[in-house]
Amino acid sequence: MSSPSKRREMDLMKLMMSDYKVEMVNDGMQEFFVEFKGPTESIYQGGVWKVRVELPDAYPYKSPSIGFINKIYHPNVDEMSGSVCLDVINQTWSPMFDLVNVFEVFLPQLLLYPNPSDPLNGEAAALMMRDRPAYEQKVKEYCEKYAKPEDAGITPEDNSSDEELSDEEDDSGDEAILGNPDP
Repeated sequence: MSSPSKRREMDLMKLMMSDYKVEMVNDGMQEFFVEFKGPTESIYQGGVWKVRVELPDAYPYKSPSIGFINKIYHPNVDEMSGSVCLDVINQTWSPMFDLVNVFEVFLPQLLLYPNPSDPLNGEAAALMMRDRPAYEQKVKEYCEKYAKPEDAGITPEDNSSDEELSDEEDDSGDEAILGNPDP
């Protein structure tokens, strides 16, 4: 395998090509934000979170640091810091995993199958074990209150200006098309 910096670059490009919105923090590739959507057919469906990812110097041999920026109600996510308690990321990480695995497998699994016996949010864990319908209602309330697309607020600088430009071009093109219907 190539050097860790090449692997970091490859994994980041693979993540961007997987249709995730990624916003770099600096010029380096060690810290960035990713827009993460709640899994379909779950109580988190419709929620959109801004997730902070920090890659250590030793990545992929050392796991990335993952944290939610906007609030999420979950037993294994610290409500104040957004830190994620995820066994695969924190303890059983392997260089075989990549960033796409984190967002397509690990985080969705975390939301679908919370572990209340190893909580970072004790209140959420207790509510989940004591009163599942009340827990699910609170998750939905948090999604509506804190996890709307505008709460994630990820708009990559380079892409947003391109989109604005292409929207203007598209608008004028649409008018021309609308003005000349097919026979």
